Amino acid sequence: MSISSWLRNKKKRSSQKSPAWPQPGSPDAGTINTPGTNPSESFKDRLQWFRQELADNSDLIVRTFCTNSGAGCAILYYRGMVDQKTIQEDILNGLFSLEAADAAVLRRQVFDLKQLPVADMKITANRSEGIMAILNGHVLLLIDGDQRMADFPVCSFQKRAIEEAPNESVLRGPRESFIESLEVNLTLIRRKIKTRKFKTESMLIGTETQTEVVIAYVQGTCKQELVDEVKKRLSSIQIDSILGNTYLEEFIEDSPYSPFPQLQYTERPDVVVASVLEGRVAIIVDGTPIVLLAPVTLFMLLQAAEDYYQRYVAASWIRWIRFIFLFLSLLLPSTYIAITTFHTEMIPERLLISIAASREVVPFPALIEALIMEIAFEALREAAVRIPKAIGQAVSIIGALIIGTAAVEAGIVSAFMVIIVSLTGIASFIVPHFDLGLALRLLRFPIMILAGVFGLFGIACGMLLIYLHLINLNSFGTPYLTPVAPLNVSDLKDTLWRAPRWFMHKWPSMSDKQGKLRETNTRPWRNAEEGDTD
Repeated sequence: MSISSWLRNKKKRSSQKSPAWPQPGSPDAGTINTPGTNPSESFKDRLQWFRQELADNSDLIVRTFCTNSGAGCAILYYRGMVDQKTIQEDILNGLFSLEAADAAVLRRQVFDLKQLPVADMKITANRSEGIMAILNGHVLLLIDGDQRMADFPVCSFQKRAIEEAPNESVLRGPRESFIESLEVNLTLIRRKIKTRKFKTESMLIGTETQTEVVIAYVQGTCKQELVDEVKKRLSSIQIDSILGNTYLEEFIEDSPYSPFPQLQYTERPDVVVASVLEGRVAIIVDGTPIVLLAPVTLFMLLQAAEDYYQRYVAASWIRWIRFIFLFLSLLLPSTYIAITTFHTEMIPERLLISIAASREVVPFPALIEALIMEIAFEALREAAVRIPKAIGQAVSIIGALIIGTAAVEAGIVSAFMVIIVSLTGIASFIVPHFDLGLALRLLRFPIMILAGVFGLFGIACGMLLIYLHLINLNSFGTPYLTPVAPLNVSDLKDTLWRAPRWFMHKWPSMSDKQGKLRETNTRPWRNAEEGDTD
């Protein structure tokens, strides 16, 4: 076959393909495939059209039957996605129990009066909506002589049990976490927010997966400009599939080339509730137990749910520990390289002698030595994540001990370098947000190279570049270093430390109620006692 004839055949085959269905509610919805919009089309042709559109699916159930009135009916659904008990008891038994003299009366009872004993039923004449209903796990009912269809959302999927959040555990807080069901996740949130101001808006993203995405916020507390911006960015996404919230995150973040995360994620309902009550927007994706929160700042990523379930003194101390180890995670290996290479006069004499003695047999400079250990540590960390949990912890601990000891005895690295890399690894685990910790791990390597080439001056230049990047970074219009830059003294009560709740009188700056007083008072029991003494 020649190339020209092959191209002609390919063009002919592509022209014979069925056109893609539009989104439900779009201007073109219901106008594709003229046989589907023909009022005179027979019931058999309509049923055949659905069979062709959903062909080659062994789990597609198409059941045709006649009711007592003599009307021909058909139900279509996917096996395993619907509740068979509801179909039998409510839909089929309900149809046969209707007292209809003829088919016209039956159609009026079902489509106009909606007399079937099903809690939720939608009537549509749009075949694109009918196809989407079947794909979403609904039951579609067709009746001879009427172009309308009844859509019954009687889905029945296997769901994972609600368990404790594996990555955000607390000692005194709630023990529940999100699962992969969007309906269950919304219910977990609504159980905690009992106000009519809580709003949810849904949209479908992904031409192939048609994944439902819900944005949740508290009206009047969240800025309307933020809600509009989130909806604008989500609605502009053109992609074939959405299998997780990371797909959305890469499309809607302000600076996609920045190593720092610009959206916060969580699997705890209480964290989502606390965030939306402060004026933030939650983005919930069907099929994933992780919820995105926007906007986010650097200091929010250094906060944990445990901070708000402990006493404020202990929570403030733990936050300061996080700040200290944040810098240690980023700068400890670089500082060791710079001082031992260029600034040995800064080391006390006895310590300098110990370091020199341990490095006497090491053939590499401090920079190469640190890179070897850091890369080996990253490999051990990744191996511990990928191997089965039953042996992961043992392999990581034994591997670190054996490799570290063998490397020191072989003279490849010094004992001091093993200590430095171990402390750096511990410091990186203290950062609550995994993506922020990963960004620090990535930035650690260029700063080590700067330290090995320019010493402390290189570290200063690297930190200055990072600071300039953070100053110019935004998350949905909110500066990344808020409330430190720009400075907002009122928000510092829940940033550098965790002030008592009765001391935080004003709404945060990102809320639409910025500067207004909250509905709280200062230790009401004390006020009551003072009132009694008066």
